[in-house]
Amino acid sequence: MLYISEGGINRDISHQEFTDLTKKALNMLSERRKVLILPPDYSRIASQAGVAALAAYKFYGSAVTDILPATGTHIPMTPEEINRMYPGLPQNLFRTHNWRKDVKTLGRIPADFIREISSSELDFDWPVQVNSLLSDGGHDLILSIGQVVPHEVVGMANHNKNLFVGTGGVEAINKSHYIGAVHGLEKLMGQIDTPVRRLFNRAQTDFGKNLPVVYVQTVVAADADGLLKLRGVYIGDDDECFKKAAKLSQQVNITRLPGRMKRITVFLQPDKFRSTWIGNKAIYRSRMAIIDGGELNIIAPGVDRFGEDPGIDALIRKYGYRGTEATVRAVKNNKDLRNSLATAAHLIHSSTEGRFRINFAAGGLSSTEITSAGFNSLDLTAAKNLFKPEEKKAGINLDAEGNEFYLIKNAGIGLWTAED
Repeated sequence: MLYISEGGINRDISHQEFTDLTKKALNMLSERRKVLILPPDYSRIASQAGVAALAAYKFYGSAVTDILPATGTHIPMTPEEINRMYPGLPQNLFRTHNWRKDVKTLGRIPADFIREISSSELDFDWPVQVNSLLSDGGHDLILSIGQVVPHEVVGMANHNKNLFVGTGGVEAINKSHYIGAVHGLEKLMGQIDTPVRRLFNRAQTDFGKNLPVVYVQTVVAADADGLLKLRGVYIGDDDECFKKAAKLSQQVNITRLPGRMKRITVFLQPDKFRSTWIGNKAIYRSRMAIIDGGELNIIAPGVDRFGEDPGIDALIRKYGYRGTEATVRAVKNNKDLRNSLATAAHLIHSSTEGRFRINFAAGGLSSTEITSAGFNSLDLTAAKNLFKPEEKKAGINLDAEGNEFYLIKNAGIGLWTAED
């Protein structure tokens, strides 16, 4: 059922209106005695999830017993991040998801379905995994909050991805990411109906019916001045809220340039992007707008590691961003990478396939570390002086030498393509 449907390309929904919409939806539900709030982590601070989470906490009071950020493979939120993203929520209610330990398998999607959605490229079954707090916590409401935006694995982020990846386990995350990579990032980015989305929908239909989930879906986009605006709020307990949010996101989060750019520079905010695992959204979200032979400059003052997880970090350092062919070969020949298909998917997504150059300026990685991973190293201070990304507006600019480049200042909330 769709409880709330508010949105439009020019809407500017205030915090108060968002609060009121959330309360209106909760009033439509029957009485709930034990509530789990499932919000995004700090890398999705643009989602404005804190507004809905606080509204729900004030609405239900002591019935809210747990808040579990859907971190997936990401590093757990720090107390400082919680205070900034979720002000007013008690720290003692926050739980940490450990994707290697804290999961329960609800069932398995058969291999014939995986063959079907992967065009017979893959032949394995898939475990429907969630944090055991969802399945065994005794909650009569799981309030899943998050932002719908183009995504490199599932096409459009959020909805049941919050369950099966945000609180998923190793096998589920590895295999679902690899399904997306085999299908092809550029074919699924910004699409609503994708192989991985079909997988998650099947999982919810077959094994998630007993999870008392209500989804709060937001659509956020930057205005002409770069200010983030809440364009849509959709709340419901089925996929209609997601589809409506996704259609609006396609309108406001996808920038269609008249032609491919020769030079694109992406600035990654240091408080949000501390690893290439998350920071390589700079590549995923811009690659379809770069001309063959062009260059992508990534300015990442906060990046000091490759993986969010020590094991993944080691694998990225070992295999590097070498392209699809090399990665698929490495998966075939090496058990460690074969057992970490999410890493393999990330390596594929982050590779240029020789089509353009990537120059990477990282605040906490050495030049040797950058080049060993397969990127060109860019001096951070020199890059800041040349492009001045924090001073300029997003869009077409001139660098300090008078050369044109296209600047992206918030890669996490959009997708850039070109009308070839």
